[in-house]
Amino acid sequence: MLQYLVILGALLSLLASFSYIHSMFKGEAKPNRISWLMWAIAPFIATWAGFSSGVRWAILPVFMSGFSPFLIFLFSFISKKAYWKLEAFDYMCALFSGFALVLWTLTKNADIAIIFAILSDGAAAIPTISKSWTNPETENMFPFVGGLFSAIAAFFVIQEWKFSAYAFLTYLVIVNIILLISINRRKLFVKISTGNL
Repeated sequence: MLQYLVILGALLSLLASFSYIHSMFKGEAKPNRISWLMWAIAPFIATWAGFSSGVRWAILPVFMSGFSPFLIFLFSFISKKAYWKLEAFDYMCALFSGFALVLWTLTKNADIAIIFAILSDGAAAIPTISKSWTNPETENMFPFVGGLFSAIAAFFVIQEWKFSAYAFLTYLVIVNIILLISINRRKLFVKISTGNL
């Protein structure tokens, strides 16, 4: 029964990615392509590693956390308004992220593969966290809200509490919270300073 919660989370994640794509075509969201590409690759690796070690329903949010960014990455080439200039810092994060993926290919251990997937995904997140902090108007928070809900929902269907089942989900909760704070920090600061929380 709880798997329906995971399916709902996956659908919300997909809808959130369509919201982001829509805001790209409106000229609002400007994705950092390095982040979104690497965000697609690393969860696919974590999905494979988790599935190969016996994780089933709990792996769906991890898969969706790769599939949705992949859609956004693809549509960023279609929408001319979605351009964000990449800097040397972005490419350095991509190199580190790619290096973590290469290390994953050198191991057949699912737990180590997930650690490398987390490192890769985290390195890919840094450019968007930085961009969200300085230019929050260029981001749409809905994919991160959807990702947070989806990851939390997956905890309810974990059948065996092992590292391969909860590690990437825990990371997803943390990184989505960081991104949401980065995007909304100015609004949060105003609310806190005026006592309107």
